[in-house]
Amino acid sequence: MTTTDTLERPGTKTPEGAPFLIVRDIHAYYGESYIVQGVSFEVRKGEILALLGRNGAGKTSTLRSVARVGTPDLKQGEIWLEDAPVHKMKAHEAARHGIALVPEDRRIIAGLSVEENLDLAQIAPPIGWSKERIFELFPRLGERRRQEGVTLSGGEQQMLAVARALARDVKLFLLDEPYEGLAPVIVQEIERTLEQIKEIGLTTVIVEQNAIAALHLADRAIILDMGQVVFDGSAREVLDNPELREQYLAV
Repeated sequence: MTTTDTLERPGTKTPEGAPFLIVRDIHAYYGESYIVQGVSFEVRKGEILALLGRNGAGKTSTLRSVARVGTPDLKQGEIWLEDAPVHKMKAHEAARHGIALVPEDRRIIAGLSVEENLDLAQIAPPIGWSKERIFELFPRLGERRRQEGVTLSGGEQQMLAVARALARDVKLFLLDEPYEGLAPVIVQEIERTLEQIKEIGLTTVIVEQNAIAALHLADRAIILDMGQVVFDGSAREVLDNPELREQYLAV
């Protein structure tokens, strides 16, 4: 087990093997509710990090803090992506810098087709994958490109949410509960998609209640409990430690 208490301030470049994302001692609140209580971790370029914990542990709040969305309110701490101080950014600035959040509720826009949802994502730079490349990764979306996005199945909507993020020029991919509410056969499809994303080396942080599935995908794992980091190490360490999983993940 390792700690991140001695994180160094990033320089102007990210040398090979150096942290790509640094989260240092962040504290975030919903009103008076103190949710994220001094969380620190780092992610290297191309890694997949599983951010795990029981319900209410602060996982989604940590992810949303990194994405700089409106809530929770980040009151203390630093977030660096390469040389950029993300903690000083608004959500749209973080998005322009390459941070893409796929939220649990997917946020598919009603009244727009699959293709129009992707077009809207590319209405302003920086542009990421072409629609042709996206439809190669998600042939089912290609088949339904004219269909209204909100009428897709849950699994297809998750594919569209991921595809919409890839339509931007992504440096850091944040996934919140990508398997939530999906049938096992659809979960397997999403897993295959995420494996392909892993192969292209896209730096990813995944929050997932299905801890075992996330751990098989991830390189490293952070476990949160009551808004604090209680474990920072390899995904394999968690898979091989049933006592740790029982204590903090109930699996």
